[in-house]
Amino acid sequence: MTFTSLAHLLNEENLKQCHYELPSGKATGISGMTKGEYGSRLNENITDLVQRLRKKAYRPVPVKRTYINKPGTKKKRPLGIPDHEDKIVQRALGKILNAIYENDFLDSSFGFRPNRSCHDALKILNVYLEKRYTNYVVDADIKGFFDNVDHAWMMEFLKHRINDPSLLRIIARFLKGGYMEEGKYFDIDKGTPQGGVISPILANVYLHYVLDLWFEKVVKKSCEGQAYMVRYADDFVCCFQYQKDAENFYTALIKRLQKFQLEIAEDKTKIIPFGRFAEIDGKRKGQGKPPTFDFLGFTHYCSKSKKGKFRVKRKSSRKKVNDKLKKQKEWLKAHRTTDIKVIMDRLKRSLNGYYNYYCITDNTKTVGCFHDRLKQLLFKWMNRRSQRKSFSWERFVKFLRKYPLPRPTVKVNIYDLKKDISYIL
Repeated sequence: MTFTSLAHLLNEENLKQCHYELPSGKATGISGMTKGEYGSRLNENITDLVQRLRKKAYRPVPVKRTYINKPGTKKKRPLGIPDHEDKIVQRALGKILNAIYENDFLDSSFGFRPNRSCHDALKILNVYLEKRYTNYVVDADIKGFFDNVDHAWMMEFLKHRINDPSLLRIIARFLKGGYMEEGKYFDIDKGTPQGGVISPILANVYLHYVLDLWFEKVVKKSCEGQAYMVRYADDFVCCFQYQKDAENFYTALIKRLQKFQLEIAEDKTKIIPFGRFAEIDGKRKGQGKPPTFDFLGFTHYCSKSKKGKFRVKRKSSRKKVNDKLKKQKEWLKAHRTTDIKVIMDRLKRSLNGYYNYYCITDNTKTVGCFHDRLKQLLFKWMNRRSQRKSFSWERFVKFLRKYPLPRPTVKVNIYDLKKDISYIL
């Protein structure tokens, strides 16, 4: 079934609501328009926007290109910052696309979807690794996915469910909007506007047809044993019962992605023996424990429970830990002369946010090490507030009694499946 009339939903009421929902204080696009400035004349601005949309005269402003650090490397990741008005339109489009495609997306997809999180993806993956006949894991990553999405294929995929030329025209203009860098305009013929509000849903639509449906309808049916996939955005893990199935999938995956102008990152994609039977087989061959793999910031490894039964455990990825400590070090160095209450309040909030994600079952020891290393960084940079050493370790311990840093405790039980995802199993 296709939807033939959707553009009328980009009306004044919905666009105003999208304006209110956008966060304040964010970086501005090339016009420099903030949410507050746009909202000071909201009625006039939205009325003008709706008229341009209806006349087909609306064209997105090129995004402002900036670069952010890529965790664990010296490389930079490009990021596009849209103008506030374009964010409003993108948010409205995102709502429309989510309403259509949320019913279509498969259970294997978790990224940027309502009521689904990274922790949900980890929980389902844990069931596949511990409770199913998983012996091999294909840990895969798509090379530069957001920069290489093919516009022609994207529009073809959207036409499966949308037959409204006006709405498709607006989406196409966002895809081809280009970007500004150092005062120069650059045209683009591929990729989604990374940093744009609409990018996550477009990425899910693209990979729904390229990967999810293909795995469900073709790969699983061709496997001799069990096969499962968990995908979060362009990062996905596939579990197989038999090595032959895993190898066939890896070979077919390369060809499948090439068809849609994508390729795997070979340095980040691998087939490894993993699971209870892989561990037994490895010991029998004198190979020791199976290798580990990283997914969603956690290193997964084979281990035992307190009762000696097989268990998959997770710890914070070393790359992610080092990157976070580096950022904390840079912040402490830059703000070492700031009021100590401000510093401690910021560290508390930062730690609590870190704990909310990384404090899952079996990982509190690793997070505890992160806490201790952060404490050592704080001691170092507090002693550099002046030429005279501010703290001995004993005085620093007393100081922490007055301004304590929160200790890690388990925030997420990896074995506690929510009702709205447990049906997948």
